[in-house]
Amino acid sequence: MSEPRTLTGGCHCGRVRFEVQASLDRVISCNCSICTKAGWLAAFAPAAAFKLLSGASDLAEYQFNKMRAHHKFCTHCGIKPFSHGKGPDGSDMVVINVRCVDDVDISALTLTPFDGKNLL
Repeated sequence: MSEPRTLTGGCHCGRVRFEVQASLDRVISCNCSICTKAGWLAAFAPAAAFKLLSGASDLAEYQFNKMRAHHKFCTHCGIKPFSHGKGPDGSDMVVINVRCVDDVDISALTLTPFDGKNLL
C-alpha cells in the first residue's frame, strides 16, 4: 500500500475545492442506490487529513436512510465531491469521490467492488 499523498479536487463549476492526504490504493465501487446514481468511486481518509479550500457557503447536504453519512453537493453545479461521517471504528472519516479528484486516470485504478445494495 502506498503512502498517502496530497490530492486536490472539487466540483464541476470550481466553487468547491478541497485538499486531502489520501491513497488511491483502495478505491471502492459500491452498487448502492446513491453511489450508482451519482457515479461515485470512493476513497476514504481520516477527517483530519481533509481541508476544504473554498466553497463552504456553496455546499448543501443530503442524508438518507439511517442519516449516518453527510453527502455534500455544490448548490450551483450539483456535483457531489465528498461526504463525511464515522468510520467502522467510530472515528471521523471523509469519503472522497475519486471522480472529482484532479488529474486521476480512473482506468489505471484497481476498483474494489462493494455490495452496498444488499446491506441491511
